[in-house]
Formats: sequence, structure tokens, C-alpha cells
Amino acid sequence: MYKIIFSDIDGTLLNGERALSERTIEQVGALKEPFILVSSRMPRQMYHLQKDLGVMGLPLIAYNGGLVLNGDKVLHSAAIPLSILEEVVALNEQLFGGEIHISFYYRDEWYVPQYDQWAKREERNTLVSPEVLANGEVLTKWKEAGHGAHKLMLMGEEALIERMFGLLNEKYANVMQIYRAKETYIEVSDISVSKLTGVKIVLDEIYHLSLKEAIAFGDNYNDLEMLEGVGCGVAVDNAREEVKAVANHITLHHSKDGVAEFLRQIKGDKL
Repeated sequence: MYKIIFSDIDGTLLNGERALSERTIEQVGALKEPFILVSSRMPRQMYHLQKDLGVMGLPLIAYNGGLVLNGDKVLHSAAIPLSILEEVVALNEQLFGGEIHISFYYRDEWYVPQYDQWAKREERNTLVSPEVLANGEVLTKWKEAGHGAHKLMLMGEEALIERMFGLLNEKYANVMQIYRAKETYIEVSDISVSKLTGVKIVLDEIYHLSLKEAIAFGDNYNDLEMLEGVGCGVAVDNAREEVKAVANHITLHHSKDGVAEFLRQIKGDKL
């Protein structure tokens, strides 16, 4: 029987307006099982969703598994080393004239090089505001603090991002996870990071449950391992075909409250 539920956020749990529908809030609120958010987002971009869902205080898996929290306690943290961050910034300056926007993330810190269209778009999407600080100054600040980044987000015109994506894979595929979130976005994290590793940490350290006892919802390439690894992987109808192929079930489109609909359907059965 299933005893815990994990869900991706963007493109999965949120509707077409990038918000939680009343139906989703109602279905999650009726659960007796823990409902854990799993996302590429930073924690600060997830707390308001936890609050609205009535699951505030439960563990969360941020940065695609790069940071796993149980309240204020850090269960797991995997950051990109500073040396690699310096190389990526230099690559952007030397080959792209700094035209690619690089956002730096660590814990609940989010730095943007300028408050441009890319920063504003992410701010609208996540309801969290960044701090403006040049990439070089962030590197100096974090060198003093002694840590790297949980995530880099590279944003720009499609042709630039296409070229940068190829270069990053050519140079860093063995040390970083390089994920094309959309045509104009690249998300970068440490090579050890995956949503499934985050799920395993929560199951092992908090709930003492097996992967077979978990349900997970997702839509994109970074959800593949998670959906394939748990006992019941559920893809929303808008999911990538590769994600649908590994899922046990396919529910409605995220804009039609697919997660809520699946939870409603299984309510009559014991999870």
C-alpha cells in the first residue's frame, strides 16, 4: 500500500495560471499521508505553496534534490564547486559577451546580475524577489562564505542557450547535471543531484518507508528517475513522452488539475 506522496510543482501540481487550484488544495488537504513537494525551485519559492496546501513544516526537496530540508534541519546539501562557477561565468563573458543571464542560488539566496526580463519572469512565476549583484561579486561573497551554488539558472535567447547548452555538456557533463528546462532556460546542479536521491533521503531518514510505498507525480525530464523509482509513478498528460513511458499511470493535464484528479480517484482505495 502507498503511504507517502511526492509531487513536482511547475507543469505538474500548479494549473495553467501557475497557481494551486481550489480543487488541488482540497484533495491534498483531505490526505492522511504526507504530501512532499519536490522541485528545482529554492525553498523560499516553495514555502507559500506548502502553506496553502496545509503541509507547512513537512520535509521539502529543493533544487532537484540538491537541498533536502526537514524544517530548519538540512538533511542533504550538494553544491556546485566555486571553481566550476568561475569557469561558467568566464565562458559567458568570453564567448557570449555576458549576454546570457546567470542566476545564482544557494539555500534561500537568489542573486541576479541585473533586474532584467529574465529576473522579472522568474519573480512572477515564483512570487519571490531576487537580490541584484554582479556574478563576479557573488563569487567573491561565496568564496568568503566557503560554499558553491545549489543551482545556476542560465536564461537567454534560444540560439544563445542552444549554443551554451552544447558547450556545457561538452565541458562539464561528468561533473554537473545540465538540464534544458525550456528552450530559453538551462538549469545546472552538482552531478550527484537527482529528485530520486532526495526522495530516498526523506524516506530513509524521516519516514522509514521504502520506495515501493511511495507515489510520485511529474512531467519533465528531471522527474524521470523519480517516477521510475517509486512504487507508483504518475505522469500528467502534458508530460514529456519519455516521462509518460516510464510512468505507471497518466492523469489529466496539469491545467485540468491532474494531480487532484488522481488523488480523487484513489481516495476510495487505501493508499
